[in-house]
Amino acid sequence: MAKTIVVKQIGSPIRRPASQRATLKGLGLNKMHRTRELEDTPSVRGMVNSISHMVQIIEERD
Repeated sequence: MAKTIVVKQIGSPIRRPASQRATLKGLGLNKMHRTRELEDTPSVRGMVNSISHMVQIIEERD
């Protein structure tokens, strides 16, 4: 089974660049305090790192 991470949106996309809003949308986060369970792949980690000020990794699962 693939590793997963649970990501929570903690910042608002208001007054953020369009690329950061698109990254949130790509991760499936569109409203404050929503969580998503995502596969732990390099591409997802890169997306999370690019908007690390707006999201929080809650837990990593095996």
